[in-house]
Amino acid sequence: MLTVDFSRFPLAPGDRVLDLGCGAGRHAFECYRRGAQVVALDQNGEEIREVAKWFAAMKEAGEAPEGATATAMEGDALNLPFPDESFDVVIISEVMEHIPDDKGVLAEMVRVLRPGGRIAVTVPRYGPEKVCWALSDAYHEVEGGHIRIYKADELLAKMREAGLKPYGQHHAHALHSPYWWLKCAFGVDNDKALPVRAYHKLLVWDIMKKPLVTRLAEQALNPIVGKSFVAYATKPHLAPLDKVAAK
Repeated sequence: MLTVDFSRFPLAPGDRVLDLGCGAGRHAFECYRRGAQVVALDQNGEEIREVAKWFAAMKEAGEAPEGATATAMEGDALNLPFPDESFDVVIISEVMEHIPDDKGVLAEMVRVLRPGGRIAVTVPRYGPEKVCWALSDAYHEVEGGHIRIYKADELLAKMREAGLKPYGQHHAHALHSPYWWLKCAFGVDNDKALPVRAYHKLLVWDIMKKPLVTRLAEQALNPIVGKSFVAYATKPHLAPLDKVAAK
């Protein structure tokens, strides 16, 4: 299940991609399939080891085109182990809401992104997330949990402040909002509640089969209750006078 829409955020074979806070690797895997040179980075060593195993399995199965590369590594989002302008593309999906110094993370992403490069940022959407927080303290008051809820304008303003130029936005995963509301209502760790189990089966069916009825329903509902807010931006090239001033 992808949150970034690659029809709005196109990749070219050979693009150098950083999937920052990659988690289980869903976006990194898609970039690898598209022929990119991917680095998947996360602070969770266990998840990184699993991502590395999947990269190896994909290579063995011939899922990645010739020339594509994939590396999984542990790292700190606030201190990225890469030189300036190392990447053509940076993706950070459902990560920034966990990090106290979100401006520091944006600054690091901008540092490692080449001028003219593209960045995709996804965070939980304000409305559906507020419902989750209202229904359950346990949803967000956990170690490593969500520490803030972004309004779209707030996130876009922080991206501009970091030196990025937003060019597109949308919402995603409307069908997942009711699932999380049910989880929060019945207990975030209670997967046995009948409504939660029933809705989970619906989501699995939708992800596996992609039936037209649910695809159309989600498309219609995304602007209203989409679970995620997705923003795309570029890192502008410095004008000649700006380059002189920077020196």
